[in-house]
Amino acid sequence: MSAPVSATPWRRLPADLAASMRPHLPSTVAAVAGAVTEATPAFAGIADDKFARDVHTAVQVALDRFLDLVGTDEPALPPRIREVFVALGAAEAREDRGPEALLAALRMAARLLLRTASQSLARLRPVGTEELIDLSDAVSAYVAELAAASTDGYALQVREQAGEGDRRRQLAELLLRGDGMPSAVAAAAARIGWPELDTVVPVLLPPDQARDARFRYGVDGLVIERGRDAVLLLRAGPRAARAPLAEALAGRRAVVGPELDWPQVPAAVRLAELAAGLVGPDPGPVFADDHLIPLTLRGEPGALAVLTARRLAPLAHLRPAQRDNLLVTLHSWLRHWGSRAEVAAELFVHPQTVSYRLKRLRDLYGADLDDPATRFELLVVLTSHLNAPSPRHRRRSD
Repeated sequence: MSAPVSATPWRRLPADLAASMRPHLPSTVAAVAGAVTEATPAFAGIADDKFARDVHTAVQVALDRFLDLVGTDEPALPPRIREVFVALGAAEAREDRGPEALLAALRMAARLLLRTASQSLARLRPVGTEELIDLSDAVSAYVAELAAASTDGYALQVREQAGEGDRRRQLAELLLRGDGMPSAVAAAAARIGWPELDTVVPVLLPPDQARDARFRYGVDGLVIERGRDAVLLLRAGPRAARAPLAEALAGRRAVVGPELDWPQVPAAVRLAELAAGLVGPDPGPVFADDHLIPLTLRGEPGALAVLTARRLAPLAHLRPAQRDNLLVTLHSWLRHWGSRAEVAAELFVHPQTVSYRLKRLRDLYGADLDDPATRFELLVVLTSHLNAPSPRHRRRSD
């Protein structure tokens, strides 16, 4: 008559099983960990020391616990042991691998454990059929518990990632629309771990690169797919700087928009789209910052606004009267190719006044005033800025 099915079949295992296996446990752990990795195709190609250590640790914990269970009525996995395998399943989900590989590895581990345990007993004494059946039941039940814990971890992580994905998508949509209340945007940013949302760099990518961008930029970026393309929104930081982006996006047909405050994300995305239209199918990356002048000369107000904000930023801290004097002086100096006499005559001021103002401008702009590209951008910006009606003039006209 067969023994009744037990919830703790390891209770029937002989005490000498643990005694026979423990001296060989280190070599057994190494052998099982290696065999499991090599025999599981999804794991065999992972050249990662951390992954190898994690597999070794899981095998060590599993075999230690199995030997502790021999001859007892204890449940298979106390919380601290179960958490190891819950974490293992969660890690598989984070690496975007399905649960099949882990379950296959556990089945392989079960076969190796049964073989190793049988051989360990056989080295001590003859092993009966009933003992082998009991051993098979115990190993099967134990590994089923490990699989259940791993599957739970996988499912929990998938649900968490789905929720995280929804939260990240919500923030991306708010930023792309540009019409969110600051409090709503700040709350959405905080929910994904962005306690402070300052400037954002948009990157347009082909749709098939969306998944890679999510993996590559992780917590620093939001990716939203729009059908014709994907938009990566990078928060300000080292990874959003030009040099790292140029290296990371080389050959990816990416278009990088200007770094702007988060309420201006729609404008930054539009400038990236317009820059893409200027260069055609460039392998990239293309930086919209390099095309602000062509876009401005084509009448794009967003490009002019970005240029104006950047080129006039050194004067932003000055009093309005000081700022206006320096602006008109700089504009005249640029148009007259640096002739102080002509600037003084045009502005009806003494040449020493011009010299003083130009010294201030040199202090504020430094070597930029000697750069031809910067001088041209300043001329374009100042021509537009100084020819625009002042607020006071507009009020009088109204």
